[in-house]
Amino acid sequence: MLEDPLFIVACLAVLAVAAILLYGIGGFAVGSGGKKANKIMQLRIAAQFVAVALILLFVWMRSGG
Repeated sequence: MLEDPLFIVACLAVLAVAAILLYGIGGFAVGSGGKKANKIMQLRIAAQFVAVALILLFVWMRSGG
């Protein structure tokens, strides 16, 4: 699996979602709220969509689709 480029891209997308989530939680902990926090969470939702789409594409490709 590690030699499959789609798997690597999907893993990187999941790591990007985790990084955005941690950055957003850190912002809430510090107390910087408002529009910036909202934009970060919107970015997380978009990144999650891409990550889930890549995971589904990977599963579909591996199942013989």
